[in-house]
Amino acid sequence: MKMVIGGNWIDKSETIAVHNPYDGSIVASVPRGSVEDIQAAISVAVDGYEINRNLPAHRRITILLKTAELMQARFEELAVTIASEGSKTIREARKEVARAINTITISGEEARRILGETIPFDSAPGSENRVGYYYRFPIGIIAAITPFNDPLNLVAHKLGPAIAGGNSVVLKPATVTPLSALKLAECFYEAGLPGKILSVVTGYGGEIGEALVRDERVRMISFTGGVEAGKQITKIAGLKKIGMELGSNSPVIVLGDCDLENAVSACVSGAFWAVGQNCIGVQRIYIQRSVYTKFRDAFIARTQKYKTGPQLDETTDMGPMISEQEAVRVIDWVEDAVQKGATLLTGGTRVGTLVQPTVLENLPAAATLACYEVFGPVVTLYQVDSLDAAIEAANAVDYGLQGAIFTNDLNLAFRAIRKMDVGGIVVNDSTDYRVDLMPFGGVKNSGLGREGIKFSLQEMTEPKMVCFNLEH
Repeated sequence: MKMVIGGNWIDKSETIAVHNPYDGSIVASVPRGSVEDIQAAISVAVDGYEINRNLPAHRRITILLKTAELMQARFEELAVTIASEGSKTIREARKEVARAINTITISGEEARRILGETIPFDSAPGSENRVGYYYRFPIGIIAAITPFNDPLNLVAHKLGPAIAGGNSVVLKPATVTPLSALKLAECFYEAGLPGKILSVVTGYGGEIGEALVRDERVRMISFTGGVEAGKQITKIAGLKKIGMELGSNSPVIVLGDCDLENAVSACVSGAFWAVGQNCIGVQRIYIQRSVYTKFRDAFIARTQKYKTGPQLDETTDMGPMISEQEAVRVIDWVEDAVQKGATLLTGGTRVGTLVQPTVLENLPAAATLACYEVFGPVVTLYQVDSLDAAIEAANAVDYGLQGAIFTNDLNLAFRAIRKMDVGGIVVNDSTDYRVDLMPFGGVKNSGLGREGIKFSLQEMTEPKMVCFNLEH
């Protein structure tokens, strides 16, 4: 496929092969974008911003809703693309397409609700004759940098609200999964989006990422990825807005009074969805001692039923890691944990990029798995005596994206809601729950700001205050 700069599809002599992570076969190739391509895209985006800020809201709404219609018409093509270039099974990919359509649809709906409000200037003595209001205006060029694990919907979460708000966008998709982003751009253009509003530059982050982040014409960086990359962006971005979602080490608390069957089912799904390459995937489960053995045994039994294999096989439950390097890293972390005293309950092996769903217990605090986001199909079980002990352990990491608790006691649920240091809490479901309109984001090393269309629109627009001094 070609990359696109300001509506012009561009090929280059140097290309990057996009591989199916299951067998290494080449799915397609994309241009190896350069710093010059980034600079060209930003220059075009300067004009794109002027075009989009002057489009009436009804025009943006029409473009976004038409884009969603085109995505629906190409539903299976998009799902196959996601499953072929990434780790998701075809069944998981179809759910991502449905969510991405919803994300773009909500963006169209929210484009009509970018509201201001009147300001009571006369509440201050001396301002009795003043009236006014504020409204929100687009901030300019937005640089969007997206990861491999949700190659369509996370792109939609950047492009939808940015375009709805009147901005222009330069998108750098993940090097290993650029095809879904390019197909979404095709839908936008076919829906009538003026070309200069959106560019998608493919290439290696180490070669073109800094040029995109540093450029002073860019007014906001919207980034989803790892903590270290996020910290590097903050060092070089300069004076511009930054929105970041940087992952987590998500904790779930299971109390003895809950529906244990529901807890097991939800936590297994939450741990191994998309091979655990999921920022809100379940990584730590704190189980009340009275039900620990029952939960553990049921959890292992359900985990061992998972079928790993090629993504396009309708019967596959869990596909491959995104690369063999990542698969090796995950197994290294598991082996490190076992060497330091953890007990391996199931899994812990790999064949190529296929890592078996892995469950551990008795994980020591010194293990890497205890402190960092594994981003793989590994979950750890812990026994706890009380809710307070579980909350203390859940909070003892440098992440705080989402947490979860299973209980039928509202008082205990609300205690967890108050005390868990996270950006969101799910009651009686796993941390791996998200709808695309909710405020999504975390605290500590999990990021800055909030996504979710309405909330992204707040980040991607600014208030302008207007005040009239009336005659006496």
